[in-house]
Amino acid sequence: MTRVLVTAATGTVGRHVVAELAGTDVTVRAATRDPAAASERLDADEFVEFDFLRPETWGQALDGVDRLFLVRVPGVGVDETTAFADAAARVGVAYVVYLSALGAEKNPVIPHHRIERHLRTTGMGATFLRASFFMQNLNEVHGEDVRRRDELFVPAGDGATSFVDARDVGAAAAAVLADPAGAAGSYDLTGPEATDYAAVAAVFTDVLDRPIRYADPSIPTFVARWRARDEPLGFVLLLVGIYTTARLGLAGRVTDDLGALLGREPRTLREYVVDYAAEFRPAAADDRTTTAA
Repeated sequence: MTRVLVTAATGTVGRHVVAELAGTDVTVRAATRDPAAASERLDADEFVEFDFLRPETWGQALDGVDRLFLVRVPGVGVDETTAFADAAARVGVAYVVYLSALGAEKNPVIPHHRIERHLRTTGMGATFLRASFFMQNLNEVHGEDVRRRDELFVPAGDGATSFVDARDVGAAAAAVLADPAGAAGSYDLTGPEATDYAAVAAVFTDVLDRPIRYADPSIPTFVARWRARDEPLGFVLLLVGIYTTARLGLAGRVTDDLGALLGREPRTLREYVVDYAAEFRPAAADDRTTTAA
């Protein structure tokens, strides 16, 4: 039986990889820092304690593994990620699917570029899934502003983004992990269209049946609000970088790669908002903040 190790198994994409692999002919091992908690949320065959920053957890996680879904998680550097990949190769992991970022091959500054380059040297077969901006970031990162202020507070100007649903990315990764034959190489995963944030707000307004505005703050205003929430400066600057890319018109490329891997059309932004509408329900009156605040 082929065994697949899924890192970041409870994460934005990892949990969907696990769900999509359930019922296939592979044994799914979910790697997480808290396997007991993960076992209550995921339908995996096996659960194992794993932490990129604790190499003593790597051996048990990799024992008997044939294929690997690899994610660089926040707070983990390139060196730790590539060291784990080397360990996987040493113990006989034959194939790795790496969750990368759209444009990683052209941008030596971002960690995904260096990780991709290193993975090519490990001897493992590899697929790089270069994903665009996840739709789920709208609820996981920006949901508070929608719930409390009825606004999308994003400094992206009028630039468009080819939003992709993390569920579709997870399904694509699972398809490759279940049968990697012919899938080696790289795929640029985007949604079916590029949308600017004013249009995103219009979709929210229509689906949620209440006005949601696109605030388009200045970068200093954006940073000030996020820092007031005690968010780490590094994370806030990462967001600024992402939205500056959109503002400059560099985030709107659309490809057919995801549809080719899925055998169907990717989900649209409207489908995502419909499915996640409960995540954007307005906060209670005493928890809401006016947009002027």
